[in-house]
Amino acid sequence: MDNSDLPKAIRSTLRSSADAERGRGAQAYMKSDMPSLGVRVPEVRRIVKEAIKQFPPRSAEDLREAVLDLWRNAEVREERYAAIDLTGIRIVRDDPGMLPVYEEIIRTGAWWDLVDGVAHRLGTLLRKHPETMTPLLLQWSKDSDMWIRRASITAQLGSKAATDTSLLAAVIRPNMDDKEFFIRKAIGWALREYSKTDPGWVKAFAEENASRLSPLSAREALRLLSTP
Repeated sequence: MDNSDLPKAIRSTLRSSADAERGRGAQAYMKSDMPSLGVRVPEVRRIVKEAIKQFPPRSAEDLREAVLDLWRNAEVREERYAAIDLTGIRIVRDDPGMLPVYEEIIRTGAWWDLVDGVAHRLGTLLRKHPETMTPLLLQWSKDSDMWIRRASITAQLGSKAATDTSLLAAVIRPNMDDKEFFIRKAIGWALREYSKTDPGWVKAFAEENASRLSPLSAREALRLLSTP
């Protein structure tokens, strides 16, 4: 198999599934300069799965090449969604070697749908490789790039009881004074999600940091908690 077969197959099938009217609406909704084909996300995922069956990557390196081919040469947004979907297959799911790929996606994607699409991969790596990921996420929480900082905050979404609360608090604190909507929203989202597992911890954190949490972050964090 040529390393380009997998991305070629995905591109071809995406274009054959295009819906121009839906694509115009999707592009407007995302406020994106990059056009959209109008292929729904579940359909993108199906296309990626079928392409992997037809052209299975022989190694993690082959998979990384396919991801970066789709990402760097994307002409439509669905190609970038497909690139992110490819990062979820078993051959690289627990591979710290994917970190440079994730970082490139976050820094160059620089919008919520793309950043959030790959951020949860960091949580998977954190649970498998805490010795690598903990210092990295701490470093990212102070990065000059807003989207890298957002990813450090949202990385543990869905981790439930496996959440490292010391790390969660540590990546939130440097960002509590940030006025950027996407950072404030991320803080609230991360805390709200964890409140489903440990409402007491979230309530205590919110109370301890009440003077610094933005109204948006605090409101989102406490949304699921009953008032006293």
